[in-house]
Amino acid sequence: MVARRLPFWPLLKVLHRARRIGWWAEIKPLLRDRLFPARVAVPTQGNPSPLVLFQMATGYWLSQAIYVAAKLGIADFLRDGPQSCVLLAAATGSDAPSLFRLLRALASVGVFSHVGGDRFALSRLAKSLQTDVHGSLRAMVITIGEIHYQACGDLLHSVQTGSPAFNNVFRASLFDYLRHNVDAADVFNQGMTNVSSMLAYAILMAYDFAGISSIVDIGGGQGKLLGRILQFNPKMRGTVFDTPSTIERAKQQLGNDAWGRRCSYVTGDFFTSVPEGADAYLLCNVIHDWDDDRAITILRNCRSAITQNGRVLLIDMIVPDAASASFSKLLDLNMLVMNGGRERTKAEFCALLEAADYKVTRIVPTMAPQSVIEAVPTIC
Repeated sequence: MVARRLPFWPLLKVLHRARRIGWWAEIKPLLRDRLFPARVAVPTQGNPSPLVLFQMATGYWLSQAIYVAAKLGIADFLRDGPQSCVLLAAATGSDAPSLFRLLRALASVGVFSHVGGDRFALSRLAKSLQTDVHGSLRAMVITIGEIHYQACGDLLHSVQTGSPAFNNVFRASLFDYLRHNVDAADVFNQGMTNVSSMLAYAILMAYDFAGISSIVDIGGGQGKLLGRILQFNPKMRGTVFDTPSTIERAKQQLGNDAWGRRCSYVTGDFFTSVPEGADAYLLCNVIHDWDDDRAITILRNCRSAITQNGRVLLIDMIVPDAASASFSKLLDLNMLVMNGGRERTKAEFCALLEAADYKVTRIVPTMAPQSVIEAVPTIC
C-alpha cells in the first residue's frame, strides 16, 4: 500500500525532539523549501523569451554557470553582505568583467541578487551554495558540474549501447574511478552527505523506526543518515557498512559524537556479504545504482543476514506510471550514464524484491522526492 500523507506521529516526534536537542535550525531548510518553495525568476522586460524547446536545449548553460559559482565559492564570500565583482574576482582569482557576466546571468534567474552597479548579494537560492550551512548543496553542485556533466555529454553512447557513458569517458567505472581519484571522491562523498543530511529528516518525519533495535546502513558512506536516525532513536544501535576507503574517511570525521558510541563501522563488499543479525537493513539511494541482477544480489545478501522478524528499507524515488513530468525520469538518465543503474516504478520495485524473496509491506512517501519502501522476507 502507498501512504497518501505523512504519518502524524513520526512527524510530531521528530519536530519535538529536534527542538529539545537544539537541532531545529537543521530541519528548518527542509520545511521551508518543501512548504514554501523558492520561485525561479522569469523575464518581465527586455527581449522576449526564446522558444521553450530552445530553452530546454540550452539548460546546461545555466547548470554550468551554477557549478562555476559553486566551485569559486562565491556564496561564501557574500556571507557577510554584498560585494563588488572587483573584490570577488580578486578573492577567487577570476577576471572581474567575466565574473560580472556570470553573476548577472545567475541573478537574472534568482541565483544571487544584483543590488546595483557591479555589486551582488546572496539570494535565497544562493544561500544553499555556501559551504558550511544547513542544507548546503555546494559539494553536490560541484560533483554534478564535473564528473556527472562530462558523463552526460556522452549520453548518446549510453542510448546506443546500453552501457554507462561514464566508463567510455573516464576509462573506468564510476566507483573504480573514485577509488583512484581522491579529490573527486571527497567531493562526491561530501555531495552525498549534503543530500543525506536533509533526506534524513524527511525520512524520520515520515517513517516510525519504533521496534527496531539494530540497523545496518548498507553503503552508508560517512554515516550522516544513520547518525541522524540514531540520534532520534536513543535505544537503537547501528552499523555503517561501506568500502574500506569510505569507512576510513568516515571514522576521521566521527570525532566524539555521542551517537558514535552506539555505532560501529564495518568494511566489505555488499556483492559478497553484509553484517549479520540486524533488525533492519537500510539501503538509501543504493539500489538505483545497479541493474536488476546486481540489485537482487545485494538484496539477497541482506536476506541471508537479516533476523527472523527483520525488514529491509529502501530509500529511493519511485517513477510514476503516468506520462507526467517527474524529476525521477531525468534522474533515470543520469543513472544510465553514470553507473548503468536505473530508477524504478512501484511495480518494478515489487518485482525486484519478490525476485530476492521479499514482500513489500508498505511504501511511505516523504517530504523529499524519495519514498521509504519497506519489505520483509518471505517464508521459504
